[in-house]
Amino acid sequence: MFEVARYEGERRLVLGVTIAAAAGFYGAMFVALAPSLADFDITSLLSAYPEQLTEGLGLEAMDSLAGILAVELYQIGWLLVLGLYLAYNAASMVAGDIETGRMDTLLAAPVSRGTIIVEEFFSLLVPILAVNAITPAVIYVAAGVINEPISVANLVALHALAVPYLLFCAAVGLAFSVFLGSESLAQRGAIGVLVVAFLVETVFVGTDYEDLGVLTPMNYFDPTEILVDGSYDIAGAGILLAAALVLVLASQLRFRGMDI
Repeated sequence: MFEVARYEGERRLVLGVTIAAAAGFYGAMFVALAPSLADFDITSLLSAYPEQLTEGLGLEAMDSLAGILAVELYQIGWLLVLGLYLAYNAASMVAGDIETGRMDTLLAAPVSRGTIIVEEFFSLLVPILAVNAITPAVIYVAAGVINEPISVANLVALHALAVPYLLFCAAVGLAFSVFLGSESLAQRGAIGVLVVAFLVETVFVGTDYEDLGVLTPMNYFDPTEILVDGSYDIAGAGILLAAALVLVLASQLRFRGMDI
């Protein structure tokens, strides 16, 4: 059992550690820059930006280390960059294996199509868990070095609640990979959907279209609320996990009936 997940997970281990190291370095860089960034006049700086962008990205919180990390590292790095990477990676799973002929080899083994989908998807837990285990440790140590306070509980909660969000992003890519069948189309489609969702959640805040935010995954994972305010949306994490499960199950059903 779990041969596919183990094999795919081992293939992604080095990449996962590399991503985690890069994210840790990026986070440590902002920790080091935090004292100088906090000296800026935030009020006058924010007056140059539209109110929707300021509120959507939580820029008003950038007067502390937690706020700087929430905006510079997590709002961009986790919500957008890491989410897009996982969606892009997952979008190549099925469609890419079909195009290269690798899927024929997998299907020749004594393993069901449904098992292949689930185990390939869960192999993405390797980079997800790696980046969310290593990064907070690096940030905590870096904050201690410059003697800047940061809540350990909030930092741990943020990375724990990031896992459902990133699993959902990966599930979006998987669904596109199965339903479109073309690797390039699946990758573009998954990225396009998440970019639009990010823009809807960020730009439409405070407008007549603000309610559309409930349709976006970013609505259920807010790094600023977690790291700065200590507000944990457990229900939102549950919604993201449930939505990811639905997408994986739908991908399973589709793949079982596909003619390869």
